[in-house]
Amino acid sequence: MALYPRLVEQRVAEAMSDTRVVLIVGPRQSGKTTLAKKMVSGAMEYYTLDNATTLDSARQDPVGFVRRIDRAVIDEIQRAPELLLAIKESVDTDQRPGRFLLTGSANLMTLPRVADSLAGRMGVVRLMPLAQSEIRTTSSSFLRDAFQNEAKGGEAIVGDDLMSAVLAGGYPEAIGRKTLSRRQDWYEDYIQAIVQRDVRDVAHIEQIAQMPRLLRILAEHSGQLVNYSGIGAAIGMNHITTQKYVGIFESLFITRTVQPWFSNKLKRLTKTPKIHFLDSGLLASLRALSSERLRDDRGQFGALLETFVFAEILKLASAADSRFEFSHFRDKQQNEVDIVIEDRRGRIVGIEIKAAASVTSSDFSGLRILADACGDRFASGMVLYDHHKVIPFGERLSAVPISALWR
Repeated sequence: MALYPRLVEQRVAEAMSDTRVVLIVGPRQSGKTTLAKKMVSGAMEYYTLDNATTLDSARQDPVGFVRRIDRAVIDEIQRAPELLLAIKESVDTDQRPGRFLLTGSANLMTLPRVADSLAGRMGVVRLMPLAQSEIRTTSSSFLRDAFQNEAKGGEAIVGDDLMSAVLAGGYPEAIGRKTLSRRQDWYEDYIQAIVQRDVRDVAHIEQIAQMPRLLRILAEHSGQLVNYSGIGAAIGMNHITTQKYVGIFESLFITRTVQPWFSNKLKRLTKTPKIHFLDSGLLASLRALSSERLRDDRGQFGALLETFVFAEILKLASAADSRFEFSHFRDKQQNEVDIVIEDRRGRIVGIEIKAAASVTSSDFSGLRILADACGDRFASGMVLYDHHKVIPFGERLSAVPISALWR
């Protein structure tokens, strides 16, 4: 498998230089182990809790397990969260930076008793599946450009090439497979591994056999407003159980719930969150989408493309020096903005996604309302589309190529 440069490498290196414990967290098979081993270059011991013997040792005597370690990489730490208290005790005694480099396929902050155990002692770096800029070994200034209202055009990936990139997604093992059927086989195995192993690690649930079916139903709702009652009804789950199970998928970095943007200036706003999958290849597999199906039904491609763009922006944000908040905007008149990004200074960027090669003024209706509500806080608004040219549509508004995400 190819060794890709990762956008977050610098963040991991900086954290290792001044923080006692560093956690690389993200979905299974996103490349966490590969990155961790690369960062330490054999200079630290390596333990994986996917190994049954190692896992049993860690669970039976976590203090003894940690006591014999000077510096180490510990892989899949969510499988033995009891180690974290032992690590806390160890790094309180020996406060050298970079003592433990952990990886986890679950959001440990959602696990009981974990959230406070390493507060102030642990730096967390999120590693998503591969971004297009990592696959294509390019640098991206998209977020900086967006907040400075400086969109880029130039040579673009458009049409069938863009569709192929969206269908492939970003999991390294999946994109290494050359045919759609082989990728779909990989995703099927991946889903089973998530359900049989990772779900059991983070939650005790009664209807685990329903999880693959729930995931497929969720896939049909990606990019839409969340209706837990409607989602669960197809498999006989009430809305409370459905919301709990969706939360488990979110803790495993399969989906993400995006809250609605709010302003006191606008009274009639939708207050319902949206749900997104975090990899377009996984979503395409769950929905059994192929190039042929997408050419026949561009509406299906639009939903898939929104997931692709949202995930790309999250990946860029995870490596950025700045921190960002993500939301969506929709009012009662159905004016909407797919992605609203806010930085720590309160500046706002709005992004609408369109699976077409042309843009009209009406595509900016939601962005104009958002801009008016934000006033001077509004940095820029863009409609990302399937073309290579940047076209201005008024003050701080423009149509921008989707490939600006990796330029």
